[in-house]
Amino acid sequence: MRGCYILLIKLKESKTIKVGSLGEIEFKAGFYAYIGSGMNNVLRRVERHFKKDKKLRWHIDYLTVQADELYALIIPTDVKIECELAKVFSANFDCIEGFGCSDCKCKSHLFYLQGLK
Repeated sequence: MRGCYILLIKLKESKTIKVGSLGEIEFKAGFYAYIGSGMNNVLRRVERHFKKDKKLRWHIDYLTVQADELYALIIPTDVKIECELAKVFSANFDCIEGFGCSDCKCKSHLFYLQGLK
């Protein structure tokens, strides 16, 4: 199945995490939303995000291995809509600039959902 997904990531406490080439980032306690896609196999991509024992390859890997809770919303689609979703989130939430968007022109694909505990 092809598609897009939104990961909801909860950190119970604030943490400083080294995120590959982005360096150390201070993550506040609370929920984050990450927008991604799996245009070959979205289920396999999302399943990988839930594994704690994995090679840290993408920016999101550095955060998911530190997550206290992790949820996924899968959107089956043949159209790559992740950047359009990221633009909607950008207009409504604070972002971690440069996170998860090295292959597009988006400001970010990771958003802090302020106020959610």
